[in-house]
Amino acid sequence: MACPFNKDNLTALKSIVDTCKANPEVLHKEELKFFKEFVESFGGQIPKRQKMEEPKINPAEGKPQEAEESDTESVLEFDMEGCLEPDTVTDEQVMGDDEKKPTEEEIDKADEVRGQGMHEFSEGNYEKAIQFFTEAIQMNPKSAILFTKRGQSYIKMNKPNACIQDCTKALDLNCDSAAAFKFRGRAYRLLGEWEKAAHDLRQACKIDFDEQSDEWLKEVQPNALKIQQHKIKQERKNAEKLKEKPKETANQPPPNMPNLADFLKDPMLREAMNDPEISAAFNDIVLNPNNMDKYVSNPKFAAFVELLKKWSNFPNPDFGKTAPPAEEDGLD
Repeated sequence: MACPFNKDNLTALKSIVDTCKANPEVLHKEELKFFKEFVESFGGQIPKRQKMEEPKINPAEGKPQEAEESDTESVLEFDMEGCLEPDTVTDEQVMGDDEKKPTEEEIDKADEVRGQGMHEFSEGNYEKAIQFFTEAIQMNPKSAILFTKRGQSYIKMNKPNACIQDCTKALDLNCDSAAAFKFRGRAYRLLGEWEKAAHDLRQACKIDFDEQSDEWLKEVQPNALKIQQHKIKQERKNAEKLKEKPKETANQPPPNMPNLADFLKDPMLREAMNDPEISAAFNDIVLNPNNMDKYVSNPKFAAFVELLKKWSNFPNPDFGKTAPPAEEDGLD
């Protein structure tokens, strides 16, 4: 039977296997979780994730030496003036019934109550304003402006997380609400979340420019830009490390890592792979490891898996000379 993989597939597979052999740490990446599970499903052993190195001690001072550069944002210095301690969002912040379909009468009544809330807001009575906006939200939970105005009131009461929750709800109802982006951006700024603040304020200016949004955006941009540049620098350094690491470890394959060449040389496995049924099942599982469940009750494939489990412990001088325990519906 012809190989079920074309030349490009085999080249890509070999490249993946070679990279994993040289740097087994990559198998712990979330993107390669499917491949890790595939190897383990056949009894293969994945080297454990290496522990982070302990800080080196300076013999002269008896203190840990400082790292050349940290990969976190903690190494960056920001002007945190104006930032607040995070507030806690509670169940008292009524978000309304998502399933409710307000009547025209309820909508009109909600608009009337909103007017009362805006009056209290203009008088600086922010707590009363929130009470009116909450009452209006209960009557008409489909109104983005009600959540936005209440979020603005929370800003005045130094409750940025409450504002973020309201403005996020407003944007769920109306993704083009410049006001919701504006006040959520301001709330992020008060929490020192510079990138999120810059994103939201930029969106607000894009949708409906106003001088205050632009002023707030200019305030957060320096810190947001500093974070972005730091991340780009770290990504570049990590990419360079990945390029260098395979060269250093190319001649040091990790223990218990299966060898593809030895796999293809084994006569029993090669014979099994020539079986159309097993080959098709194996190809199906390579494409999606979750498909393994489809073949667990197949005696022929079960025998093949047992053979692979023995192979995963290679090198074994006696491997391949004897067949696995005979079964009525085995490979023969």
